[in-house]
Amino acid sequence: MEVLEAIRTRRSIRKYKRRAIPPHVLKEVLDAARWAPSARNSQPWRFILIEDEDLKRRVAYATTAGRFLADAPLGIAVAVNTSVTRHPVEDGAAATMNILLAAHALGLGACWIGSYGSVYEDEVKEMLGIPRDWILLSIIALGYPDEEAKSSRLDLKEFVYVNKFGSKEGLERVIGLGER
Repeated sequence: MEVLEAIRTRRSIRKYKRRAIPPHVLKEVLDAARWAPSARNSQPWRFILIEDEDLKRRVAYATTAGRFLADAPLGIAVAVNTSVTRHPVEDGAAATMNILLAAHALGLGACWIGSYGSVYEDEVKEMLGIPRDWILLSIIALGYPDEEAKSSRLDLKEFVYVNKFGSKEGLERVIGLGER
């Protein structure tokens, strides 16, 4: 799948088939995460594969909006070492997005469960053995989709400005609205 197609067609999937993810497919997803950009190439992330059913369920029910993780074949927690990067959120988010795009390109469904700064971050970090000085940026539910997710996007003219917040002067000239 070409990258722009993957970006345009990826959607959050919250229902999964009870089908295991083959190791070679999971390895591709994780390899894509490894190639994410990070500040000063610090590669501050670690990925915790959550496959134990009881642990997955406990993590899912600790979150406020991620109960669907309990029914996913696998979860991936993205932890980031705050002592090796000044940009842990950005670094972890880049790795998370690479996971989501790679999963989609490989025929998997995935959904990002935001964890950083949440009321349950410390509880889940403890469950997963993540050191206190690290952040739990995200948890990703992963599996073969058992739903067709649909989504729409606002038109570019709704949120793109030129030179100054709120300015649309020259927008059609700069991005060629109406062209593709």
